[in-house]
Amino acid sequence: MRQKQEQLVVTFHTTSAAMELEKRCQEKGIPGRLFPVPRSLTADCGIAWRSDAQTEQMLRKLIETYEIEVSGICTLML
Repeated sequence: MRQKQEQLVVTFHTTSAAMELEKRCQEKGIPGRLFPVPRSLTADCGIAWRSDAQTEQMLRKLIETYEIEVSGICTLML
């Protein structure tokens, strides 16, 4: 069984915002991936970005720089 690790999760109101963050992260070499959001977390667009918790500052700067609208940023054991 895979051991759970602390992950940074960014949720979005729209799918287009999720895809925009994915594109920008790929351009900048920031690791992570899109995944279905657990319904217990949010009922927004249903897609979130998941990355190592250590990427938080880089992601926050990227979100601010490109003015990507996010619903929330949190850490979860996944």
